[in-house]
Amino acid sequence: MAIGTLEVKLANAKGLRGADFLGRIDPYVLIQYKGQEHKSSVAKNEGGSPVWNEKFTFRAEYPGSGDNFKIILRIMDHDTFSADDFIGQASIYVKDLLALGVENGVSELWPQKYRVVGDDLNYNGEIQVGVTFTQKVTEYDGEELGGWKQSEY
Repeated sequence: MAIGTLEVKLANAKGLRGADFLGRIDPYVLIQYKGQEHKSSVAKNEGGSPVWNEKFTFRAEYPGSGDNFKIILRIMDHDTFSADDFIGQASIYVKDLLALGVENGVSELWPQKYRVVGDDLNYNGEIQVGVTFTQKVTEYDGEELGGWKQSEY
């Protein structure tokens, strides 16, 4: 099993539609990968076209346990006096990215646009995200090395 770092580059979003009465939104993103979660900064007063330009790192294993190799981006609207509103979400499937990274040491999905879909399954804008997987090079730990076992002497 290979272990490495999955780096998510949260760039920006366009056309986000919020649920607020006046249509003003202060979006942020909850980024989830296999039980790990990070939260972006709140894009105050940027409305439906926020810019974040932030990076987040996650621990990744391949092949690892489970079959759920996707990053979930939950776009939320920060509200001061009430609960935050869900705007929508996008998913990025990274199984092929991880497999390529294990083979080459590193692999990258250049920043691209992903559709943001609301609870009603309607289009609620788009979010631009890039992802890089870098395999961690582990030191020799006495286990098998290239099919051979290290002698104790």
